[in-house]
Amino acid sequence: MTKANGRPIVILMADDDADDRMLTHDALEESRVLNELRFVEDGEELMEYLTRKGKYANPEDSPRPGLILLDLNMPKKDGREALKEIKSDPNLRRIPVVIMTTSKAEEDIFRSYDFGASSFITKPVTFDRLVELMRTLGEYWVEFVELPD
Repeated sequence: MTKANGRPIVILMADDDADDRMLTHDALEESRVLNELRFVEDGEELMEYLTRKGKYANPEDSPRPGLILLDLNMPKKDGREALKEIKSDPNLRRIPVVIMTTSKAEEDIFRSYDFGASSFITKPVTFDRLVELMRTLGEYWVEFVELPD
């Protein structure tokens, strides 16, 4: 699926759980969302990717994502800190960030939206529900929503 300008949207997922990353990749394939999915494992690596530092210095290794899937509970820099940093950076704040986490805490929901999250989703517990979620996310964020370049 592509933006109106014909370029595919890169989806960047920040999640420290290898199983969740693999299941999300498989669910995207199963749901026929064919966008490139890239992964980082914590908030520090997410910010390095977005600011093209370290191993992400080459823009070919770190294409700007059209959507970020962000887990809240990660080591080094958690998703809350990363979200706050992304939304305070004028070069990054327009990238939609969907919180996808195991947390159901009201405080996390409120804080995520206060910090600028586009959506807050509790991770599904079954693969079928994850496939359904990926299909819905793909349709909404890739097909329907107009995103800035």
